[in-house]
Amino acid sequence: MKSIIVIEDIDCSVDLTGKRRKRDGDLSAKKDGGQGKEDQNQSRVTLSGLLNFIDGIWSACGQERIIIFTTNHIEKLDPALIRRGRMDMHIELSYCGFEAFKVLAKNYLDVDSHPLFGEIKSLLKETKIAPADVAEKLMAKNHKIDVDGSLKDLVESLERRKKHQRDHGDDHKKKIGGKKLGIFRGLF
Repeated sequence: MKSIIVIEDIDCSVDLTGKRRKRDGDLSAKKDGGQGKEDQNQSRVTLSGLLNFIDGIWSACGQERIIIFTTNHIEKLDPALIRRGRMDMHIELSYCGFEAFKVLAKNYLDVDSHPLFGEIKSLLKETKIAPADVAEKLMAKNHKIDVDGSLKDLVESLERRKKHQRDHGDDHKKKIGGKKLGIFRGLF
């Protein structure tokens, strides 16, 4: 059986922050007067359980399986989860560059070149924007929007984003379109 398992935003799904804690029974006792009710109503995925699940799936049968984790914060994950041998490929998906834009323009607008390409290239060098945001601007919302209109809309969006990023500094750059890491394990 061929299968793909995807766990999106693994850094948010479970506490896999790399800060291994000693289980402290006093912690739940302090919160609920010693009854342990808080833990009774919550299902928990632990780092140990997840590692056993991954290793168990991998070692079971010789079937083709791919496990994909995505995260915006690889530094928060426990090294045991992302070490080589457990996760074989780490792929960083970055912001849209000009080459990626040209592929999107060809796919959505069926154009290989346009007078606005030079301005778009310059803006993409100075602006952090996700490929999905660029694609959204290139998709025709209706049949009345032409190539020129779509590209002008993209230029205006890039100019607004560039100004906003410049005005808000590095803190804002980290929040928009952030890099997401895909971690793959599987037989290819």
